[in-house]
Amino acid sequence: MNARKTDQALRDLLDPPSPPAGFAERVLGAIRERHEAGAAALAFDVAASARGIASLRPGVGRVEAESPRARALAERAREELAEYLQGLRSYFTLPVDLSRAASFQRSVLEAAAAIPFGEVRSYRWIAERIGSRSAVRAVGTALGRNPVPILVPCHRVLRSDGTLGGYAFGLGLKSRLLALEHDTPALVGSDTTRIACRHGCPDERRVAEHHRVVFSSVREARAAGYRTCRRCIPTDGQPFRRSRVGTR
Repeated sequence: MNARKTDQALRDLLDPPSPPAGFAERVLGAIRERHEAGAAALAFDVAASARGIASLRPGVGRVEAESPRARALAERAREELAEYLQGLRSYFTLPVDLSRAASFQRSVLEAAAAIPFGEVRSYRWIAERIGSRSAVRAVGTALGRNPVPILVPCHRVLRSDGTLGGYAFGLGLKSRLLALEHDTPALVGSDTTRIACRHGCPDERRVAEHHRVVFSSVREARAAGYRTCRRCIPTDGQPFRRSRVGTR
């Protein structure tokens, strides 16, 4: 009897039952409800050029755009930010315009952009990544002057001891963004196609409620036998696409 119980316990551990139908959708719905009230209270002023989003600041929802293309980018930024703040999106599709940033700051922002959704790195990690190990303080200054926060996720950078460090718009907002990303799944997969998309991808939104599976990382999805979407191209480190960034 004891041997049979042990065998059954091992089977349960190594082959756990599948989640009930609709589980993933209920998780996503709960996340959405949790953040909707706070998202409604947070608006941003957006400035855009034809190259991309040039400035993003907490404000009242103003838009500055120099051309029809720039206005379209700014409007898309507002839509994607609203989805992100409601737990409906884990990535952004927008180019950014860093033409006014100095070379050192651009390298810092590129490194920050490579931090995966839902993860954090230290100021020292950024300094080492850009080849300036002694420039930890300068890294903090460069991040503090980030013209496009959230889109370039400087809120994912902490002190080496794990404390929040600084944030241009207050530690309350930094803490809130980190909590949001902790709660929001990075990827959503379909158990029929065995494809995992970034949360917010148009292909992900077509997955039927009872076929949705949530993942926290590409590693987790691949370990479960899923391949990544060819449309949103999930990675565990999102490279900063230099070709889409305005430079001097």
